[in-house]
Amino acid sequence: MHEEENETEPLELHMVDISGKRMTHRSAIAEGCLRMQAETLAAIRAHRVPKGDPLAVAEVAGVMAAKQTPQWIPLAHPIPLTHVGLHFEFDEPHAALQIRAEATADYATGVEMEALCAVTAAALAIYDMCKGIDKTMVLDRVHLVEKHGGKSGDFFFPEEMRG
Repeated sequence: MHEEENETEPLELHMVDISGKRMTHRSAIAEGCLRMQAETLAAIRAHRVPKGDPLAVAEVAGVMAAKQTPQWIPLAHPIPLTHVGLHFEFDEPHAALQIRAEATADYATGVEMEALCAVTAAALAIYDMCKGIDKTMVLDRVHLVEKHGGKSGDFFFPEEMRG
């Protein structure tokens, strides 16, 4: 518990009631970066990771995580996803793997958390597959790139915040 100078009543936790919201098409894209040793990135590209293909495992892990988001995020709604896709891009100059996930649904609440969970789980799966050859991997810059649909409309990650 956090101690505050001015004690106040704790906020009550609750799942947002979406029963009055319209069913609309929702989509979200999230991305993250998994930095590693150059040799590790080369091993992934050349299919020389002893455990097998980290990208194949990461793709399945990302889809599974998106589908199980309420298991990760306590107040998240279970959402009937219509699509989850993952894309991996090698960034040799920075010894990194860029991970991008897109989630879509026709539902009454957004799919941002599903896309973010997909990226995170994909990165963790790659870490697990490669930790025997590189324990220095770092997952960073996980963020929402864009989202569409819903009452709050479209969102695009600000260009000036891109790293």
